[in-house]
Amino acid sequence: MSAIAFAAMPTSDAEALWNGGVDAYSHRPETMISDGPGHPCRHCLRNIDAGEELYVFAYRPFPDLQPYAETGPVFLHKVPCRRYEAEEVLPPVLTTSPDFIVRGYGENNRIVYGTGAVTPIGDIEAYAGELLSREGIAYVHVRSARNNCYQCRINKKEAPAYGDAGASV
Repeated sequence: MSAIAFAAMPTSDAEALWNGGVDAYSHRPETMISDGPGHPCRHCLRNIDAGEELYVFAYRPFPDLQPYAETGPVFLHKVPCRRYEAEEVLPPVLTTSPDFIVRGYGENNRIVYGTGAVTPIGDIEAYAGELLSREGIAYVHVRSARNNCYQCRINKKEAPAYGDAGASV
């Protein structure tokens, strides 16, 4: 059993948008039609199929504004989807690129310098586990190696799950 847990966007964040809410910049999400792979849903952690409607919006996966609270564009199925639950399994969206940025953050939600690395998909679990075993690292983000877009969070398995608090859409 893995010592890490992959965590998708909290359902409360997705529901806020599905119910007409605004994103991290106080804008309503834009609706697009997927043209195929390349539109990973941050809630179910699957690609949005060609022809499906999706939202694109500014997402800040941090509880508060501060200098390290990165905000960027992400995608969400426009029709509600089920949150990714197989926490110990590499999510489908992390198999669509040869590598991703894996980076550690402290309890203060700030980047722990020296932890960010472009990581081949086959090494994500091991590198995240190594980071989470270090003193001062509370969680890890997986981000696109090409555009730095947030993909998902990785927690220590024994830590409380990244659930319905702590982020801002």
